[in-house]
Amino acid sequence: MSATPANTPAPAPDGGASPTLLRSALGSVVAAAFLVTLKLVAGLVSGSLGLVAEAVHSGTDLVAALLTFLALRVAIRPPDRDHPYGHGKAEHLAALGEGGFLVLASAFIGIQAIGRLVEGGDHQVDANVWTFGVLAVVLVVDITRMTVSRRAAVRHGSPALASNALHFASDMVGTIAVLIGLLLTRAGTPAADSVAALVVAVLVVTAAVRLMRRNVDVLMDATPEEAQATARAAIVAAEPTVELRRLRVRAAAGRNFVEATIAVPPDAALGEGHAVADSIEEAVRHALPGSDVVVHVEPGTAGADVRERASAAALTVRGVREVHNVRTTSVDGHLELSLHLKLPAGLDLGAAHEIACAVEEAIHAAVPEVVDVHTHIEPLATGAAGAEPTRREVAEEEAVVRAVVEDLTGAPAENLRFRAGDDGLVVLLTVRLEGAQTLDQAHDVASELERRIRERAPTIDEVIVHTEPAQAAGPAHPRAGA
Repeated sequence: MSATPANTPAPAPDGGASPTLLRSALGSVVAAAFLVTLKLVAGLVSGSLGLVAEAVHSGTDLVAALLTFLALRVAIRPPDRDHPYGHGKAEHLAALGEGGFLVLASAFIGIQAIGRLVEGGDHQVDANVWTFGVLAVVLVVDITRMTVSRRAAVRHGSPALASNALHFASDMVGTIAVLIGLLLTRAGTPAADSVAALVVAVLVVTAAVRLMRRNVDVLMDATPEEAQATARAAIVAAEPTVELRRLRVRAAAGRNFVEATIAVPPDAALGEGHAVADSIEEAVRHALPGSDVVVHVEPGTAGADVRERASAAALTVRGVREVHNVRTTSVDGHLELSLHLKLPAGLDLGAAHEIACAVEEAIHAAVPEVVDVHTHIEPLATGAAGAEPTRREVAEEEAVVRAVVEDLTGAPAENLRFRAGDDGLVVLLTVRLEGAQTLDQAHDVASELERRIRERAPTIDEVIVHTEPAQAAGPAHPRAGA
């Protein structure tokens, strides 16, 4: 099954069918029942095996249309506890059943036609005007229902309706074959009707084999190559630096289910990995509308950089929550490494020391060129930090910050706020700079502001400066930046 085209609207949010699909399927049932009756009566009255064969063909279509209607009623159900992926495969089961009925019908038609050809011209066919009128009506119905089903299948990405459209097209070709056979019979070639019946049998079995093969592929979760290529291209375009370790795509009821496993740098923060996963999910859903996307994030393999390998090794130790401030120094030609470890605040010192020793051993094993490892243990924030102090509590610090900002930039500080951090106050502010400045220049200004503020106000532990161009319209954005 191919990928859902980019311009095809997504299926219903629950992955099932919509009421429009049910109406289309019900219309197919009514049309098939009408054609069975019309062809069978005309075939029996005229003695045409071709028309009887077409009635049997339409009889299988009636069963197929009923199966499609019932399957869509199942597929419309939303995912539940026992069927987390929805009920869309009910359509493919119905389509597989349709194929089985078509094979049986083709065998019956072929046997009857061969029997007549072997026996000779004992069977009389009355190819009268009324019979041709019936065929004209049948052709109009075939063309109409084929067009309606095909449009509905494309609009909703429904394989069951697509299989109906295929059957209706083969019906139309079969009807034309029967028409030609009756014309030749009327012209004096009695065997033409049986030959037309054989043509119908071949059309039936061809359609059945094609239908069954396609739906077996879906039920067996065969990879839709076009959809997989589209998903891979979307992932590479959205996150070109991410390692795509595995990509699996399967399809059901016109909807693609995509599972991707990616690797991010081993020292990447949890939030960073989550953001990358969100980006990939959005890109794949845009490329394959209506698809269900799941992204699994794994730590990547550490590179050649000593600090990167050391961070990756430290994070493998149970209990380590965060690694930062990883530094290397060379002492008398020997490489030493230092790093900060954040551990749960409730650990006792003995347990924390054991974790630190395990980290040192892990680093020595992963980075053998490091002679000595120094670890600094820090507790994770307990949640008390981050409260906003009152203006009276930070009155002096606020005056210092505003003075430093105005002295250095010539403009007042905007969105100035204070937070209580683990080791002192955290300052968040926005400053506006000339838009012509480069990012490097803006970063230098922000760094100088941080240095001066912390120098003049020792109680301030961290300063986060968000820079914006002076000509930017609207209020400043209260978020951190360089």
